[in-house]
Amino acid sequence: MVKQRAPHLVVFTGAGISAESGIQTFRASDGLWADHAIEDVATPGAWRQDPARVLRFYDQRRDQVRRARPNAAHKALAALEKQGFRVSIITQNIDDLHERAGSRQVLHLHGEILKARSSVDPRMHYPLPRGGIRLGDLCDKGSQLRPDVVWFGEAVPHFADACEIAAEADLLLVVGTSLAVMPAASLLDHTPLDAPCVLVDPEADALAPPGVTPLGQPAGKGVPALTRHWLREGRLWLPETVLE
Repeated sequence: MVKQRAPHLVVFTGAGISAESGIQTFRASDGLWADHAIEDVATPGAWRQDPARVLRFYDQRRDQVRRARPNAAHKALAALEKQGFRVSIITQNIDDLHERAGSRQVLHLHGEILKARSSVDPRMHYPLPRGGIRLGDLCDKGSQLRPDVVWFGEAVPHFADACEIAAEADLLLVVGTSLAVMPAASLLDHTPLDAPCVLVDPEADALAPPGVTPLGQPAGKGVPALTRHWLREGRLWLPETVLE
């Protein structure tokens, strides 16, 4: 007997899901980004001009991530995986909230703030279970360590991997992103033609492109509602009672 393949849910998450755990986005009018221009703290030029300032800023962001806790959306996705669904998460977020909730298959497009990496060899990563990065902290090749994040103006190294994952989706669930950040937003073009796509976001009706079903709810409400239906039925589908 041929074993039936587990339904494959591919989840693409953005800043909106982390915001519900208290992590401010760079578009927010308050928080860390309010007092910092992107050009001063999140570009290769900023790193060359004032690495100490960049390191201080990311130390603050790291502290914020460590204080945050997974919310109901993170936990619902992890619970779905534990019940036998194949769940692959592609995230634009640099926090570890998906992992802390229990998800095991998480691809970070823009890096991970709880890691450092070499300034000369991007393959060299170092975990940061506590503390931060200081000037003089060096990689094994003798180069200054930097945050393991993709800055504005840098390539997205794992995008090809994300496209391969998206191509295997039975359903694509987009959570908390405007679908405006490229190249990540083009992931929709790599999903199978017969794979439904739903966007969960308070502004989903305005943000959803043609062919994407909007669910105008916060992540912490919309994602658990969907997963409850999927767990009850044992399949991925778009129940009208949730989408109304």
